[in-house]
Amino acid sequence: MVFLLSQTMESKFVICSALFLAWLTLVNGSPASVQVGELTKAKNVSWSSYNFKTILSWGPKPVNYTYTVEFSRAGRDKQRNPHCIRSTETECDLTNDLDVKGVYTAEVLSESLHGMTSDHVEPPYTRSKQFCPYNDTLIGRPEFKFTTSEDKKIVLIIQDPITALHKDGRSLNIRDIFKKNLKYRIAYNKAGSTGKKTMTVDESRVEFSRLDEDQSYCFSVAAYIPSRKGDKMFGDWSLPKCSPQENKTLIEEYGLAVIGGGALIILAFVIAVIVLIVVCCKRAQRQKTLAKETLV
Repeated sequence: MVFLLSQTMESKFVICSALFLAWLTLVNGSPASVQVGELTKAKNVSWSSYNFKTILSWGPKPVNYTYTVEFSRAGRDKQRNPHCIRSTETECDLTNDLDVKGVYTAEVLSESLHGMTSDHVEPPYTRSKQFCPYNDTLIGRPEFKFTTSEDKKIVLIIQDPITALHKDGRSLNIRDIFKKNLKYRIAYNKAGSTGKKTMTVDESRVEFSRLDEDQSYCFSVAAYIPSRKGDKMFGDWSLPKCSPQENKTLIEEYGLAVIGGGALIILAFVIAVIVLIVVCCKRAQRQKTLAKETLV
């Protein structure tokens, strides 16, 4: 009897174990997958940089594994950013890790979670294209304002865009980085005209000496880096801004609609006064006539 009871309990244990293993197979694919993490290579590894704020990004979002970023300058050893080691994020901020004139490549490694094993001898990785902050970062649109010189010429004061880089406790602007290689392309036209002219200047202060006096002109400005290639030579164009006009005609100042409406009101008032005078004169004449008739 004891033997049969023992045999029955052993059979139940075997059945429960088999059912548990079957459940693990359905959930995880195989019992071994509890210990072995599946590693997926990173995809679409790309650089994005705006005013030297530089981000490396990729996909997909990891499940039961992590990413580690390694980057290196051409001909030098690989480096790591401590915030991008065994991370579950899909981007890495490398702004402060790169020399502005260095040429870099980066690798995104897929690694197992701590405590999990993998059947990969080395972590699978994906390599980025080359990137150089000095040549590849996008330059934002500059701001500018107007002033006038002593002889009433229009003067543009361009504000060099601020970058994400710092030195000696202050933010660097693009003039600090590009120095004499920084120029500005200016497009301008007379207000109301579609014909545009362009000019390239070296400085951030520009005086226009050949513009018609007492006219309003509209300007747009973009950073221009001659050493770059293709469309990266120019930064974003600023929003257009028009200079004030000193001596405007009545039509330019108020517009035809306002002037026309004012003229009609004045004309109506004059006509009303004339009609009133005529009516009063006729009434006075009639009363004078009636008075004569009464005397007779």
